[in-house]
Amino acid sequence: MYQTFGIIGMGVMGKSLARNLASKGYKLSLYNRYSKGIEENIAIDFINSFEELSEAKGFEDLNAFVQSLEKPRKILLMVKAGDVVDHLIEKLIPILNQNDIIIDGGNSHYKDTERRMEYLDTKGIGYIGSGVSGGEEGALKGPSIMPGGKSSSYNEISKILESIAAKDNQGSPCCAFIGSGGAGHFVKMVHNGIEYAEMQLIAEVYSLMRFGLLLDPLEISAIFKEWNNGTLSSYLLGITADILTKKEGDNYLIDLILDKAGNKGTGSWTSIAAAELGVSISMINEALFARYISAFKEERVKSDAIYNKVNRKEIFDLNVDQIRNAYTVARIVNHHQGMHLMSAASETYKWSLNLSEIARIWTNGCIIRSQLMQNLISILNATDRILHFPDIVTLVNNLDDDIKEVTAIAITNNHSVPCFSAACNYLSAYTNKFVSANIIQAQRDYFGAHTYKRVDDESDTSYHTNWNE
Repeated sequence: MYQTFGIIGMGVMGKSLARNLASKGYKLSLYNRYSKGIEENIAIDFINSFEELSEAKGFEDLNAFVQSLEKPRKILLMVKAGDVVDHLIEKLIPILNQNDIIIDGGNSHYKDTERRMEYLDTKGIGYIGSGVSGGEEGALKGPSIMPGGKSSSYNEISKILESIAAKDNQGSPCCAFIGSGGAGHFVKMVHNGIEYAEMQLIAEVYSLMRFGLLLDPLEISAIFKEWNNGTLSSYLLGITADILTKKEGDNYLIDLILDKAGNKGTGSWTSIAAAELGVSISMINEALFARYISAFKEERVKSDAIYNKVNRKEIFDLNVDQIRNAYTVARIVNHHQGMHLMSAASETYKWSLNLSEIARIWTNGCIIRSQLMQNLISILNATDRILHFPDIVTLVNNLDDDIKEVTAIAITNNHSVPCFSAACNYLSAYTNKFVSANIIQAQRDYFGAHTYKRVDDESDTSYHTNWNE
């Protein structure tokens, strides 16, 4: 009797997805590599730990694993992105048949996905690059799934993926075919970039309240819970409210956590992609760089002592409502920048991305699910530039003074708010028909004869000036 679906990689996400699939009635073959004394009987021990996996089969031999699957075989890779995926593909090719399908559910770079897809196409093997968001809990209960590749390959696995995905508020699966090539992994990459900025913004809000308004974590948690019951509702805000109530003895646990943030690379990939496509995602960039500077803890401690600038005894001349309004605007800017990046990629790579549909599958299951994302479904049906939508224009205009005030007071008090600052600067430039780029163009022409356009000539003629004459 053959099994319906195979999973390679029994890490946290692989195991959770396996349990999710099994609970939907799929008969699974599960493979994990064998490493004597390090990784032994991983799949079999996992199967024996959960009743829903009673019909699953565990393997440490790759050939036996493949042969256990019904044809055309459908195999999900849940392994570390990078060379590991390539090595595994090379091992699979000789033992797969034409029309078998490999699904890469890890955080692979979209260009790697496109390369692998083209390569496997020459072997007659289907390849889907699929973003999966939701963490361990989402993978188990229903993640947001972003598959890309050939639509014919997706059609073979769509029923399976859609059955395990989270459901939106209409009961539809938070899984949809994103587009050709590496579109799925690109969209997941941007998701992670937006996530970086959303997390950094909440950290800045917390920091302003804790060190600027001198509120304790429990008070901040109460504020976040109140916000989370309204238009600012989001998964990240909700979990942060929970985090701030956790105590260890007499101490809040948050005060015992070292302020050095990690990252796994997808944030930098988003920044690089934006640079290649010529799109400003300043908030994602600043969130990434904030993580980088946090890593230099020892240098920051030394610099703090040298400069002695930080004043954490006087209350900032701010109130909670102003911070709330600034946070509201900054989140809009962050989502605008992320959607702008996907729009540019769609045009450049001919992916025909449906931004409204992407927002829909991000309304549940994924880390950046929120009420704002729910609202973006209709907004992105009207325009791919969120900041141009009439209701958003009104909202931003009404709250614009507060984000400026919050940012200015924070900076004046030597309080770092990189994402708030980035949002302010972006809005100032994006809503101003004149910026200082004419000076840049003159400088480029002066030292490099790069030429420039003129405001009094609409013919698109390029000009050069001999600036020394």
